[in-house]
Amino acid sequence: MIAPYIFNILILICIYVILATSLNFALGYTGLLNLGHIAFFGIGAYASVLLVQAGIPYIIALPAAGVIAGFFGFLLILATRKIKGDYLALVTLGFSFVIHSVLLNWTSVTRGPLGIPGIPKPSILGFTISSGFIYFIFALIIAFITWFILNKIVNSPFGRLMQATRDDELGLRVLGKNTSMIKTKVLIISAFFAGIAGSLFAHHITFIDPASFSLQEIILVLTIVIVGGLASLRGSIFATIIILVIPEILRFLSLPGTIVGPARNMIYAVILVAILLWRPRGLFGRVDLN
Repeated sequence: MIAPYIFNILILICIYVILATSLNFALGYTGLLNLGHIAFFGIGAYASVLLVQAGIPYIIALPAAGVIAGFFGFLLILATRKIKGDYLALVTLGFSFVIHSVLLNWTSVTRGPLGIPGIPKPSILGFTISSGFIYFIFALIIAFITWFILNKIVNSPFGRLMQATRDDELGLRVLGKNTSMIKTKVLIISAFFAGIAGSLFAHHITFIDPASFSLQEIILVLTIVIVGGLASLRGSIFATIIILVIPEILRFLSLPGTIVGPARNMIYAVILVAILLWRPRGLFGRVDLN
């Protein structure tokens, strides 16, 4: 009976690796403090589920979820193209609240707080991914593809432009580079993979509601990025494993259910504070948090 539990954790690790590396791609390499990343996660989840329920094959619904999330990323960067730093963080956080409110109140489509139950497992070319082990392999492949693509981008000439935008945007503009276009492309790519993660999450859990994409989730993903280190995809992978696995130890202790949740949040906070005190750049970070 322990096998389904283990595969569930492994699948969630793969999903959050995609989510964390895609956020680090924008935040660590380009300096875009996007607190609306979890909104793209939710958009991808709902888009995938609604498309599958409409009869669209999952092999199409999966990339479509990413494209739809990427489109919202384009709209967000279009609205915030002249905003930087803390103000960008506040506006993107507001975007996250707006999307959460839409998911909560557009009951004719999302069923609001009741959520969408009975989400089918992915079916690709007639083969249904029903077992935990097969779903883990599928999620692992998607996570590897995500890391491979993002790693190729950050090590390309465009990746160097991303990092130059983070370090000295004004200087890069003086050299004639369109930093607005760079940030637009980065946020679209980041949102696309967040949408992919949302699709994997929805069809794994088989139930989603607006509470699945709340502020607490962006705090978790941001914690993973900070612990792993900015501008380090490898760090985000290791931090995801640490952040998701350590709190699971609480399940094996004889603690009341009312204590497990707050205790898990306390563990996240302790890990984050410890990292900021002893390794301000995170485990493998290349740039300072500020």
